Amino acid sequence: MPRILPLLLAIIGAVLFGHGAFVNAKAYVAQVLLERAFAATIASGHPVKPWSWADTTPVARIVVARIHASAIALAGSSGQALAFGPGHVELTAEPGARGTAVYAAHRDTHFRFLRDVRIGDEIDVTSSDGQTFRYRADTARVVRFDASGIDPLTGGRELVLSTCWPFDAVTPGPERYILHATLIGAGA
Repeated sequence: MPRILPLLLAIIGAVLFGHGAFVNAKAYVAQVLLERAFAATIASGHPVKPWSWADTTPVARIVVARIHASAIALAGSSGQALAFGPGHVELTAEPGARGTAVYAAHRDTHFRFLRDVRIGDEIDVTSSDGQTFRYRADTARVVRFDASGIDPLTGGRELVLSTCWPFDAVTPGPERYILHATLIGAGA
């Protein structure tokens, strides 16, 4: 028995490490494929699937230049979509449009960079038609998942990036980190 316990713990540790490595590798590879599909979407003017069996398409690129962070977002925020990238939450505004464009992603992969975004940072969101909208981060807060206070129909042109909180947690929880930004410009 004393010899089996360390072996069993080593096997469990290896399995958990392997799972974590797989999740991060999948996230990285997915972003490479999504980047290619997003470029093809902009070039063709038609949605391009990142892989043949995908049930979603890339709809935006989110960039925070100060921290060299970038992620391709997918249409929809289902668990399947969030496994591969940030998701554009259904029934929220498109980038640059009146209302609040909301994107959600996992804290341990695609929105890991949110911990480094500061108030005042500029966030560029490029839509699938190639137009880029610049937002400035103006508030960050932690809320319960069922009390976000996000108004998708606001009269302004706003952006929300949302992920689970706290950033270093290893289990799911009821809190969400909400980064809010306001449109400051649009370009080609």
